[in-house]
Amino acid sequence: MNETSIDTAIVGELIAVRDRAYAPYSKHPVGALVESDSGTRYLGANVEVAHYKSICAEASAIAAMASAGERRLRDVYVIGPGEHLCTPCGDCRQRIREFATPETRIHVVDARGRLLKCYTMDELLPDAFGPENLPT
Repeated sequence: MNETSIDTAIVGELIAVRDRAYAPYSKHPVGALVESDSGTRYLGANVEVAHYKSICAEASAIAAMASAGERRLRDVYVIGPGEHLCTPCGDCRQRIREFATPETRIHVVDARGRLLKCYTMDELLPDAFGPENLPT
């Protein structure tokens, strides 16, 4: 894969999971696909509830990965409903950081799956606090 396109299978999975999001309040469905170091793909969609505390698509996908026993992210893909950048929120940036390596790439695509921007972890969350900053 080059930096200007996304594999069509990934695009299909992203669109499908985004279309299954539960976003009745914001009307802003988001889908995410994370690929672990093993190459396994995990999907997630945002899920909203009436008191407005929702789970983001990225958090949903990472939870599925962690629940399967995997701990390293190779790639993260995020798709929103429009033609604009739908980048991970601050909480999700920190969540991605927890499982990222310096090689992890975060790809943001538009509603049709066209790559808009690709980030390294340092670009997405510079000077991040991570597990290595905690006492052992």
